[in-house]
Amino acid sequence: MSLFLATLLPGLFLAVLGGLLVSNQSVVTSSLQALPRSATATLFLFGGAALWFLWIVWHSSMADNFEHPVLLTVAFAVVAGLAFKCVPDFLAVRGLCVLVLLVGWYLRAAAYMEYDKPLRLLLVIPLYLLIAAALWLGVQPYRLRDFFSWLFLRSGRARTLGAGLLGYGLLLAGVAFTY
Repeated sequence: MSLFLATLLPGLFLAVLGGLLVSNQSVVTSSLQALPRSATATLFLFGGAALWFLWIVWHSSMADNFEHPVLLTVAFAVVAGLAFKCVPDFLAVRGLCVLVLLVGWYLRAAAYMEYDKPLRLLLVIPLYLLIAAALWLGVQPYRLRDFFSWLFLRSGRARTLGAGLLGYGLLLAGVAFTY
């Protein structure tokens, strides 16, 4: 992935997410508040994260120190299947965290060793903060539910966060064209 795309796509995503929060529509509010325990979100977020991770493990090589990637893939598939059955609570949040980590891997790799482009730090610094948040929320997924409860307690909070995300997303999208 090029640094241009690695900056443009998150910028557009943040701008859309910010626009949705600024609009303060009830469907956005209810969807975000239902996300942590949603069965549909669990299927898409955790299922998608598990499939992506399994694909990475399946395609690993001997250089990755995996002598038997097929056995490892099967073992992780069993664990992911058991997670759906045994620990379904907040599984959507954990899936979202895994997706953030996997996407962050590619975004970080695109900005790696690009020292001649200092504006890449507008992508990299928030990315590392997001990775830290994903690790934290992966361990304590109920904190996302608590955050959404706090965020939507007053409509001004969601709009302020949305305006910040919209502005930063547009900034990132603009920075992508300076490389």
